[in-house]
Amino acid sequence: MDKKAILAIALTLIAGIGLGSLLTTRATSAPVAEQSHAEHGTPAQITADTPAEAEPEEAEGHLTLSDEQINAAGIQLAEARPQVMALSLAFPGEVRFDEDRTAHIVPRAPGVVEQVLVNLGQAVKKGQLLAVIASPQISEQRSEQAAAQRRVELARSTFERERQLWQEQISAEQDFLQARQALQEAEIALNNARQKISALSGSSATGGGNRYELRAPFDAMVVEKHLTLGEVVNDATSVFTLSDLSRVWVTFGVSPKDLDSVRVDTSVNVNAPELNAEVAGNVSYVGSLLGEQTRTATVRASLANPDGAWRPGLFVTVRVTTDTRQASVTVPETAIQTIEDSPRVFVRTDDGFEARTVALGSRSAGQVEIIQGLDAGARVATAGSFILKSELGKASAEHAH
Repeated sequence: MDKKAILAIALTLIAGIGLGSLLTTRATSAPVAEQSHAEHGTPAQITADTPAEAEPEEAEGHLTLSDEQINAAGIQLAEARPQVMALSLAFPGEVRFDEDRTAHIVPRAPGVVEQVLVNLGQAVKKGQLLAVIASPQISEQRSEQAAAQRRVELARSTFERERQLWQEQISAEQDFLQARQALQEAEIALNNARQKISALSGSSATGGGNRYELRAPFDAMVVEKHLTLGEVVNDATSVFTLSDLSRVWVTFGVSPKDLDSVRVDTSVNVNAPELNAEVAGNVSYVGSLLGEQTRTATVRASLANPDGAWRPGLFVTVRVTTDTRQASVTVPETAIQTIEDSPRVFVRTDDGFEARTVALGSRSAGQVEIIQGLDAGARVATAGSFILKSELGKASAEHAH
C-alpha cells in the first residue's frame, strides 16, 4: 500500500471520530437545554404563558358600603367605651308562686256544693264569695248554738229572780250563788257554740240554715279550681288555690363554692329569653341545707310582677352581682357576632366595615367587655350587625368559587 492510500484512510478515520463526537455533544446538550427551558422558560414562552395582572381584590373580612346603603339596611353604630362592669354569676332558675301570698282554700265541713261563683283564672277581691256549700254538720252546730242561747236566757232570768229574793232576805244566799254559777256556765257554753259555728261557717249568726260560704282571704287570682256544682266535698280536699301574682318568687340552686357570693339582699337580674325581658330584684332567702339530689342550696329572689308577665313555671336565667370593676373597652351585646366559631365585631371604616376578631370578658346590663382586639373610641355596628355577617358570608362564598 502506497503512502497516498494510507493518508486517505487516516483522514477518513479522523473525520469519522470528529463527526461522532459532534453528534454525542449535541445529543447531550439538547435535553439540558430543554430542561433549562422548562424550568426558566424562554423569553417568548414567559410572555405568552404568563396571564395579565389581575385587578386587586377586596380584603378578606372587609365590606365596602356607602352611607346610603348603611342607612337603608338600618344598621346602627355605637362607640366602644370604658364602663364600670358588674361582675356576676349566672344560674338557671324558675318562677314560682309567692307562697306567702298563696292560699289553698279547704272546705271547713263536709257537704254538697250548691253554688260556684268564680272561674279558673279569674281575679278576685278580698272577701269576695267563691262558693256556697250545704253541710249537715253546720245545721247541727247552729242548733247547738240556738239551744245554748235559750239556756243562757233562762239562767239569766233565774239569776235575776234569786238575786232579788236574796236582797229582800226572802231566799238563802246559797240559792243566789247557785243561780249565778248556772248563768256563768250557760254563757260559757254559748260562747263555745258560737266559736264552733264561726270556725265552720265563718259567721256566728244564728241564721243561715245548713249552708256556709267560702270567701277570698285577700286580693288574688284563682290559679286552681277543684269543685263543681253538686259535687260532694270534704275537709281534706283543696277546692281552690288563690295566689297574689303581683309578686312572684324566683328560685335557683347555688353550689357550696358560690354560696359566699350569694347573700340576702344581694342584687340579681332575672332574664327570660322567651319574653325578651329582664327585671331586677334582690335575694330574699338563702337555704341553710343542701339538697340530697342536687347538692345545692335553694336561693330565692322576690320580684315585682305588676303586669303578670312573669308566670310561675317560666324558666329564667338569674345573674347574681358579686363585684364591680372598671372595664377599658365595652360594646353592646348586639354588636357581637360569631363567625367561624370566633366572636367578632364590625368596625366602621372610611368605606364600610371591617370584621374584627375580639376576645370577650364580663357581661353586664347588655354590655360586653372586650379584652383584646378593639380600642376605645372605635365605632361598631350594633343593631343590624347580623346583616353584615350575612353579607360577609356571601362574599366569602363568591371568593371561594
